[in-house]
Amino acid sequence: MRRERSTPRPGWQQTVESQGMVYGTPGRGEGGTARPYWDESVHYVFEMDEILSLEADVELLHSMCLDAVDHVVTTERFRDFALPEWSWQAVADSWKRHDPHVYGRFDLRYDGSGPAKLLEYNADTPTTLLEASILQWYWLKDTHPDDDQWNSLHEKLVERWGEIRSSLPTSEVHFTWSGSDTTGEDHVTVGYLQETAAEAGIDTVGLAIEDIGWDVTLDRFVDLAEAPMNAVFKLYPWEWALTDEFGKHVARSLPDTLWIEPLWKSLLSNKALLAILWEMYPGHPNLLPAYLQNPGLLTEYVKKPLLGREGANVSIVSPGSEVSTGGVYGEEGYVYQLFDPLPQFDGFRPALGAWVVGDTSAGLGIRETVGLVTDDGAAFVPHRIPES
Repeated sequence: MRRERSTPRPGWQQTVESQGMVYGTPGRGEGGTARPYWDESVHYVFEMDEILSLEADVELLHSMCLDAVDHVVTTERFRDFALPEWSWQAVADSWKRHDPHVYGRFDLRYDGSGPAKLLEYNADTPTTLLEASILQWYWLKDTHPDDDQWNSLHEKLVERWGEIRSSLPTSEVHFTWSGSDTTGEDHVTVGYLQETAAEAGIDTVGLAIEDIGWDVTLDRFVDLAEAPMNAVFKLYPWEWALTDEFGKHVARSLPDTLWIEPLWKSLLSNKALLAILWEMYPGHPNLLPAYLQNPGLLTEYVKKPLLGREGANVSIVSPGSEVSTGGVYGEEGYVYQLFDPLPQFDGFRPALGAWVVGDTSAGLGIRETVGLVTDDGAAFVPHRIPES
């Protein structure tokens, strides 16, 4: 694994915009200077044996996470996840029904010298999908056409929609995004997923999640045409949905209205998962020690809110130092994870985003930052695997 400089393609801005990336606030470089969010002036290079090792690590981690969900449901440990009590039965029922899931993204620490370490699992509303699937693939074809890339995301997404098609209530799926996202990233991500579902033969309808209605007479969700919504893809976090009446309607309408990602993913997208995994698999080479609500015996640790996003409200405690980020999270509680800083390459720290589609590893995206926390100032950079 190494970081290499590269020459950006002429007109690369127009190229990536034409491929759908019409969002992305500037990243932050050294000294806080602005850098493009999509930055093809650098890239990472991996050997095939490293990628094969990462693929195996990811599929093992995913399997362990599914076992953790089963453990939480069986032992009814929902309180550890700060889920409202009224939702517990609905979450358990969603898991026991095997409500279908599509995709997720592991955030990993990896430096090429040992096994990948799990930092968190973005299993409910993972983004950077278009960058990892489409943008970096075309970058590779334009700049290193003889090389390879860990990237079968598009094909596997189409395949996955085909696999779950028979388990959906109807052949139609509503794809929803939040109109409150002013960057356009949610809309583009949902639009891309809608394309992959359509390619698999699913009938799709797109609308903002704010436009979903509730028909009191039918006692179910309806769209703008007042037609019943039988299957809904949402890019809206379960932890937000479960704070209001919308979430209660979800719980009542299941499984007549089926949601993707399913309600049981509220356990995987919650950082309490990290502590549960460490309890179940102490000392596992792909895990970092993690504990709920206190650091235990850890003297160097990262304090993460259970429901935090984009590096908000994170504190890093190490001998003689404490670094904290601001935000609005934390009332729900914290998990304490061993501090194992991301490796440095040319002064930058890459976090590997390894994708799972269905239950299979599917690709890699990399976001790098100067600081210790991968936040909304991180830039996305592509990768390649040299031809052997």
